[in-house]
Amino acid sequence: MDSELSRSPVRPTHGVLVSDVIDRRPVGRFHYLLLALAGAVMFLDGFDTQAISFVAPAIAREWGLPVASLGPIFSAAIVGLMVGYLVLSPLANRYGHRRTVIACTALFGILTLLCALTTGPIQLITLRFLTGAGLGAAIPSLVALTSEFAPARRRSSFVMFIYCWFALGFVAAGIVSGIVIPHWGWRAMFVIGGIVPLVLLVLLLRYFPDSPRYLLMRGASARAHATLRRIEPGLPADAVIRADYSSVEEPDRGRVQVVVDLVRGRWFLSTLLLWTAFAANLAAFYAIQSWLPTIVGSLGASSRVVIASTVLTTIGGILAAIVIGPAMDKTNPFRTLGIVYLGGAAFVAALGLVIGGGSTWALLGTAFLTGTCVTGGQMSVIALATVLYPPGMRSTGVGWALGIGRLGGIAGPLIVGSALGAGFLPRDVFFAMAVVLVVASISVLMLERRSRTQRRA
Repeated sequence: MDSELSRSPVRPTHGVLVSDVIDRRPVGRFHYLLLALAGAVMFLDGFDTQAISFVAPAIAREWGLPVASLGPIFSAAIVGLMVGYLVLSPLANRYGHRRTVIACTALFGILTLLCALTTGPIQLITLRFLTGAGLGAAIPSLVALTSEFAPARRRSSFVMFIYCWFALGFVAAGIVSGIVIPHWGWRAMFVIGGIVPLVLLVLLLRYFPDSPRYLLMRGASARAHATLRRIEPGLPADAVIRADYSSVEEPDRGRVQVVVDLVRGRWFLSTLLLWTAFAANLAAFYAIQSWLPTIVGSLGASSRVVIASTVLTTIGGILAAIVIGPAMDKTNPFRTLGIVYLGGAAFVAALGLVIGGGSTWALLGTAFLTGTCVTGGQMSVIALATVLYPPGMRSTGVGWALGIGRLGGIAGPLIVGSALGAGFLPRDVFFAMAVVLVVASISVLMLERRSRTQRRA
């Protein structure tokens, strides 16, 4: 073997730190398989989350529902996501990330299939809520496990890579629905969204790994050793594997205790700043995604321009992740994201200026640039959470940041709607969203300063 570990066999009496095995090895087949499986689950999460937007109008026509009744159908999964983020994701500290991901994938696959059998809105709302809870519980574990197996020098890139697949799931839902619904009806969308996760379940059961640190804390040292040998085949069979947790970071704690740790002592201000960045970013993201089509359309643009301007915000974020992730790994991740948010503020303000200017190309170009920072920033701040929190707190930290941030995502579109209803111009609304992104930038930069102080201490 050409690895450092295999050239210098480790003596069992000294032991081997998990982080040493992970960080010293180059990215290889194990990592590619992990990224493929995690990315596939994230893709299906995104597909299932967005599919309801295209299915709901067809449901309303078949059931004779008024348009106003679609609101609870749309929001049921979002509320479920919050429950999954805040309540269910901390359970991974007890049951492990592997079990959590597998159970949640099975759960949202089965529940999505059941959605195809619904005969009324109450049944559908209930199932969408439960499906959202399963989706919300899976994402933090996917992010935490991916970041744990990523070499430290590639952690942000790994996390942003799998989150790109979540965004691609949004795009795929629109494409597939345009083909499936006209030919086979809306129920076929739920059949597809349910069967594919259950097929993927076979691969997850066979190949998806569990956290070696979690296994060690549970006394399953043989399984931890076998997992690490998938990364480093030259690891001596008699090597003693040690988890590299400090006494305050061990994962073998109660679910409530892990949540409390996020908001007390030295973590309180850091968590508060991270939550502020999440909420501000998601407020701007969902406000733009929700209202940009309506605003552009109300100003006389064609339906093709309306769709293109909205889709470009997602595509811009996906392409930006290719640049932002490596930049966060190679430079200071906090400063990188702070600059991204400042760029986002400038582009959102520019979008407000060009949105009624009559130039289609200026609108589309600015929408794309806005997406690079707003959508790209949303992916980046999740990667930042994995850098901020130690492994024992990572899943809960990511889950709660996503959950609290979702409050911003709910508030953003509501505030924009109220502002437009009160007579504010679209330009003024976009200027206000730019200010929100400046708040996100300040929060991240303050978090960088606090993290640097903590490292020195």
